[in-house]
Amino acid sequence: MTIKVTTMNNLEIAVIEPRGSLIGGEETDELKAKARDLLDQGNRKLVLDLGGVSYINSSGIGALVGIHTMYTKAGGKIKLCEMGKGVQNVFVITRLASVFDLEETRDAAVKKF
Repeated sequence: MTIKVTTMNNLEIAVIEPRGSLIGGEETDELKAKARDLLDQGNRKLVLDLGGVSYINSSGIGALVGIHTMYTKAGGKIKLCEMGKGVQNVFVITRLASVFDLEETRDAAVKKF
């Protein structure tokens, strides 16, 4: 899995783009570490662009919930966007669609901040 991080407006808004499957192990640890690094640098507005995620399981969901909790406790906000049908269905079935702010596109997620 590769993870791309982009920041805008001097770290005001950060975008993390994981690619591949979020199924636990190194990729979820790397995702959490990148989010923690951004938070430690002062970022409080995070967009997770899940357009490149082809599959997510309970470990991947757990990592996203952990990142959400981390940001919320620090007074930050997190938005998810670009989810494929399969990933989106997981959020609907688990009722996490009501916990996370979900946006169709990255532009919409950034504008909502």
